[in-house]
Amino acid sequence: MTLLKKEDILRGLQKIDARAKEAGIIVDISIYGGAALAIAAEEGWPENWLNDGVKGFTSANENMRLMERFDASDSGGLRIYTPAPEYLFAMKCMAMRPEGIEGSHDISDIESLADIAGIRDAEMALNIVESFYPASRIPPKVRFGVEEIMERMAKRRGEE
Repeated sequence: MTLLKKEDILRGLQKIDARAKEAGIIVDISIYGGAALAIAAEEGWPENWLNDGVKGFTSANENMRLMERFDASDSGGLRIYTPAPEYLFAMKCMAMRPEGIEGSHDISDIESLADIAGIRDAEMALNIVESFYPASRIPPKVRFGVEEIMERMAKRRGEE
């Protein structure tokens, strides 16, 4: 599998932006985590590098932010949206694959996102998850996993 560098992804996105401007259309894209859109054929990238695996974890209550670097004008271009840290935290909690399974970094990502979003305990974490997903859709393994992760983080911070 070919790993794309940040510069490669940005170059592809800039091409899409330029083509959208030439055509006078606005292209909206949402990027979750490391996924991004580019002109793969021109760049010689593998066809399957972009996937829609995230679709099973999106919420009807999305909290997306417009990326300043790509904010199309009325005459066309590319607009890119990224999830707010709290939303991405909730999505990662809902996915919660063990580390290393299918290349997963969900648990370490949950820890990092909790720090970024200032999530200090399990109650706050679960309230955030429930703000994006109905309580009935949150599996017990997610609740237990979130509690365990937040307890472990509190111990590391010396907040037992």
